[in-house]
Amino acid sequence: MRIVRYRKDRQIGYGIWEGDRIREVSGSPYGDWKPGTAVHRVSDVRLLAPAEPTKILCVGLNFRDHIEELGREMPKLPSHFLKPLTAIIGPEDPVLLPRVARQVDYEGEVAVVIKDSIKDVPPEEALVHVLGYTCFNDVTERELSEIPGQLTRSKGFDTFAAFGPCIATDLDPSGLSVRTSLNGRLMQEGRIADLIFSIPFLIHYLSQCMTLLPGDVISTGTPRGVAAMKPGDVVEVSIDGIGVLRNPVQAG
Repeated sequence: MRIVRYRKDRQIGYGIWEGDRIREVSGSPYGDWKPGTAVHRVSDVRLLAPAEPTKILCVGLNFRDHIEELGREMPKLPSHFLKPLTAIIGPEDPVLLPRVARQVDYEGEVAVVIKDSIKDVPPEEALVHVLGYTCFNDVTERELSEIPGQLTRSKGFDTFAAFGPCIATDLDPSGLSVRTSLNGRLMQEGRIADLIFSIPFLIHYLSQCMTLLPGDVISTGTPRGVAAMKPGDVVEVSIDGIGVLRNPVQAG
């Protein structure tokens, strides 16, 4: 099942994506909900970021080949940071390059959407608490990210947390691969099975520190092949079973 958030006229709601149609649902995907009778063409609605998180947790340095391209040491524990909610954009929303930026990179990733409130979950129980998976672009101002103390600034500009187009449920995360294209050219490809820290371990590790709430997003790291974007570019993050997150790039 593919869950979406969408706007139709002035109304915002959740729906189930079925082919070229979206079926309205009543209730919340994090609680009691059921399919409704109203159906819309996908072309007649605007897809939004499919979750409303209280926090966005991003894991860095989780693909060996990406660590090697940055010239970093292999981590002994997950490196993670928070993105502000003001960074969220959805499918087709523009990534805005800040006036102060010198080099803004895409980072295509698989993200996890949490289903319920959890704290200190053991790894073997972690996936029970996952609603589903989505495409994520961890947009980064690269030069700032290399300066000690500037990681949050480099990752936290408005529009630097693109995700969507849906939350896909009933997927085996170990079989997922993420691909990133820039202007139609494949730039990144990585298998989740190759993560240094697995998705169950990340949920376990992060929930030791903080309570994870329904809708919270955990992005799991990017593979080799990050590069800069410029105004006029189009970046696409795609995952089989989920779809394509497409965002144009504009000057801020």
